[in-house]
Amino acid sequence: MTAALAEQAAARVERAWAVLAEVPDPEVPALSVCDLGIVREVRESGDALEVVLTPTYSGCPATEVIEQSVLDALAAAGLGPARATLQRAPAWTTDWISADGRRKLREYGIAPPGAAAAGEGVPIRIVGRRAAAPAVACPRCGSERTERLSAFGSTACKSLYRCIACREPFEYFKPI
Repeated sequence: MTAALAEQAAARVERAWAVLAEVPDPEVPALSVCDLGIVREVRESGDALEVVLTPTYSGCPATEVIEQSVLDALAAAGLGPARATLQRAPAWTTDWISADGRRKLREYGIAPPGAAAAGEGVPIRIVGRRAAAPAVACPRCGSERTERLSAFGSTACKSLYRCIACREPFEYFKPI
C-alpha cells in the first residue's frame, strides 16, 4: 500500500469513528455505541471498512439493530462498503463505558456503574432479596441515601432504585 493510500485509509477510519460516535444505543439513546464501548475497532479490510462490535451480553436483543444502525450510518456518510463483525471475547464489561458516557448516563437519569475490574463493583449475580445492594448515588440529587426496589429495571442490565432524599425513582446500570 502506498503512503497516499495508507493516508486515505487512515482518514476513512477516523471519519468512521466520528460517524459511529453519533449512532445511539437503541436501549439507552443518551449514549452512542462508542460511549457504551461496544465498538471495539474500526479497520480497513480489503475494500471495505470492518467494524468490530462486542455486544453487552451474548443474548442482547438489540445486537442486530445495533449492527444495522452502524452499517446504515456508515453508508449514509458515504463510507461504505462496510461490514460488522461480532467479537464476543473478551466479554464486554461496564468498564468499557467512556467517562463521557458515564456523564451522559447521569444526565439521562441513570446512575452509572462503578468499576467492575477494580473490584469496586459487584458482578451481576442471581441472589435472594436480602442480598446487600451496592451504595448507589442518585443521578438527580447525588444523595447516597437510596434503596433498591428491584434487581431488574427496564432491561436486565439495570436495577430499579429510589432516592430517599429527593424521593425520585431511577435506574442503575449494573457493573459487569
